[in-house]
Amino acid sequence: MVSDIDINDYDYPLPDDRIAKFPLEHRDDSALLVNLDGNYKKEQFRNIASYLPQNALMVFNETKVIPARLFFRRESGAVIEIFCLEPYEPSDYQLCFAATSSCRFKCMVGNLKRFKDTVYLLTDHCGQSDRAALEALNLKATMVERLDNTCIVEFSWSGGSSFSQVMSLCGNMPIPPYLNRETEDIDYTRYQTTYARWEGSVAAPTAGLHFTPEVMQSIRERGIDTDYVTLHVGAGTFLPVKSRNVSEHNMHSEPFVVTRSFLEKLSRYLGRGSVICVGTTSTRTLESLYYIGVHCLELGDPGDVQQWEPYRDQGYSYSAKEAVDAIVRYLDKNNLDKITARTRLIIVPGFQYRMTDYLVTNFHQPKSTLLLLIAALLKGQWRDMYQFALDNGFRFLSYGDSSLLKRR
Repeated sequence: MVSDIDINDYDYPLPDDRIAKFPLEHRDDSALLVNLDGNYKKEQFRNIASYLPQNALMVFNETKVIPARLFFRRESGAVIEIFCLEPYEPSDYQLCFAATSSCRFKCMVGNLKRFKDTVYLLTDHCGQSDRAALEALNLKATMVERLDNTCIVEFSWSGGSSFSQVMSLCGNMPIPPYLNRETEDIDYTRYQTTYARWEGSVAAPTAGLHFTPEVMQSIRERGIDTDYVTLHVGAGTFLPVKSRNVSEHNMHSEPFVVTRSFLEKLSRYLGRGSVICVGTTSTRTLESLYYIGVHCLELGDPGDVQQWEPYRDQGYSYSAKEAVDAIVRYLDKNNLDKITARTRLIIVPGFQYRMTDYLVTNFHQPKSTLLLLIAALLKGQWRDMYQFALDNGFRFLSYGDSSLLKRR
């Protein structure tokens, strides 16, 4: 039962020197822990294709990290840090990043007490830009509304650049707080997957950081099908589980988009092949699709996925393929080519995986929801595997090494 899960049972000692503070020179030089049958092997990531099952679909998250940290100043000189979380007006990601004079974002604000009116870009704190270009933008931020833990902030600027271009000029890459360092030039390319496409994440889907064009080619040469989903990773991915009882943890909500063509492909592999998820974000997206499909079957509308929905007593008897096919029928009925929804799905021990057969993932923080997801996949075997990783020189967390896991 979820109510019996004690987060202290998902703790382990992680020395600071085992946390990878910087990426390796070459992405695919990282180590790979292969765990397909309960036995562990240390490999190089560039050789991952030889361990993948044939007749498989490998799923990647093609979200793109935005340089979400912006620094402003009041006329008094006070520094205000604004961390952009997600678009508010327009709420559509692509429309918001295409805006050319103003837009509104839901944000977290540092030094909030001093943010009372309009503040002006602090050019000395911008990531990679020259002062003349920054001053020409005349970027300003104005408080619109204070919410519980966030704010609605309006950004306005001159010159006709898109907000995507504005952020590229002015923003800092939001590297994880546990790296305990400032953003450096290398982070603008390496804290981003090589296949990133759609802007919106404030944290990288780090399992994908190891993949190079050469590794992708080796995967295709093995005959493995590849495709993409989009889930924009929120800042909540870094939040630890603070309640001792996991059932009291409030999971963050994240938006995702899946195309009709992807759903058709996924349907062909369910029950007749294997599905390999690259990262916990791809996993949460695919597992959320099951409940979206159930909503279509039972309610006629996809809706969003709630945190504890999978753990309700009655369960669901639909197969994964039935759920996915129901989404396709819903899209066809409504003349849509993609499903857009939000998920608060939390995957903990006791969760019934319906889509994921294999998982490629990094090594996660103690007492995190991501570690709970791994424990659910491995049926309690996670501790031995993490001890093997610690004993054999694996590097941990976002810039660390990788693992290939088969669902128990």
